[in-house]
Amino acid sequence: MIPIHAAAMPMIVFPKISIGSKAVKPSGLVLPIQILLLLSVLTLAPYLLMMMTSFVRTLIVLSFVRSALGTQQVPPTQVLMGLALFITFYVMSPIAIQINNQAIRPLSQGKINQSVAFARAATPIKKFMLRQVQKPDLELFFDLAHAQPPKNLLDTPLYILTPAFMVSEVKIGFEIGFLIYIPFLIIDMVVASVLMSMGMFMLSPMSISLPFKLLLFVMVDGWELIIKGLIVSFHVH
Repeated sequence: MIPIHAAAMPMIVFPKISIGSKAVKPSGLVLPIQILLLLSVLTLAPYLLMMMTSFVRTLIVLSFVRSALGTQQVPPTQVLMGLALFITFYVMSPIAIQINNQAIRPLSQGKINQSVAFARAATPIKKFMLRQVQKPDLELFFDLAHAQPPKNLLDTPLYILTPAFMVSEVKIGFEIGFLIYIPFLIIDMVVASVLMSMGMFMLSPMSISLPFKLLLFVMVDGWELIIKGLIVSFHVH
């Protein structure tokens, strides 16, 4: 056995954080506050992903596709959420690159401070949300906040822009879902009419129309059309 000397072991230095101790200098509070803020951001990260990206619209549309097909739990919810997540990564990748180049990298190099980095990181996200938000929704939250819209929309605070963006995304998702439902609804109506004319009242129209809906969806390459339409609707790439 070869002895392992204590001097050869790497030393890991942890930051000293004590709840009961008093900070002698104001700088002594910087590191604990930064850690607290970091943990708070990590806790809110899933909600930020849903509220400020393309995730909400994408998931709503994919859920409507499954519901219109009438396939119950196929694809499973986990698959739909995973697909919506990676489509969101694809749509938001140019914005992530801008944030990295304009905010994260200069901050890590010490060229800017944290407040400037936050302002630079918020600008690409605001531009994305302003391209998608509907004007009536934005005016609604300005009215509820008793605030006047700024001359430059980029100066819109996030606490007003974010809920307006979410409401717009839900509305747009439902509008797309309505258009998706129309061809499948026509198939259901035709199958139900044929069964009623043949006197087959005990046979479920949904079970008969399902193969026809799947056949139509496969023939037109429905998943490609849906995903392409979703990405184009954000007009990012």
